[in-house]
Amino acid sequence: MTANDLWPLLAQVSIFALPAIFAITFHEAAHGYVARQLGDDTAWKMGRVTFNPARHIDLYGTILMPLFLFFVTRGHFIFGYAKPVPVNFGLLRHPRRDMVLVALAGPATNVVLAVVSALLFYALPIIPAVGQQWFAENLFTSMEVNILLAVFNMIPIPPLDGGRVAVGLLPDVLAFPLARLERYGIFILIALLIVLPMIGEALHTNLDLLRFVLVYPVGYALNGIMWITGVHLS
Repeated sequence: MTANDLWPLLAQVSIFALPAIFAITFHEAAHGYVARQLGDDTAWKMGRVTFNPARHIDLYGTILMPLFLFFVTRGHFIFGYAKPVPVNFGLLRHPRRDMVLVALAGPATNVVLAVVSALLFYALPIIPAVGQQWFAENLFTSMEVNILLAVFNMIPIPPLDGGRVAVGLLPDVLAFPLARLERYGIFILIALLIVLPMIGEALHTNLDLLRFVLVYPVGYALNGIMWITGVHLS
């Protein structure tokens, strides 16, 4: 591979990698920050309330898995995760309520980042012409990644944020069984993300339920942000 081939590839990877790293870093730092404000300084003492990506990146989940999926699917399907911020719910002043607030902090931060990314399109005229397209593609990817991360994390399956929110809001008779699913949550997600669509493909039936759950909310959210900010992308 020559240098002329390498630079476009690096630029393409950076257009996904940079927004994803920012989105994940701010998401995890927000969990730790809100937890500290509500009484639990576990993440703070471990140095996880920081915008330093190295403190949140998981080698496999944040780098290797997304890169593998990026090249295998040619950018059509990418999934990854960061090291979860430790939260000791027993230290929270109002554990049931505060667990919901801590969980919501990550997705809410991603929505804010998506809005900020949209507003930064107004800065394009001051960007040198040689970098305008790269900058614009980063901003749009940032909008997509942040909204996808927010929507995905609000799926009500522990250990996702939506699962924690559901556990905090549901009555005990429903909350306790849902909380016990946390140890199996990652396997449920893998089944929904990978196994179920593969079974559907073998049966010539569309069983890609999780993508169906994500596609419409993400699309509506992106359209809503562009409407609110007045950004029109051709």
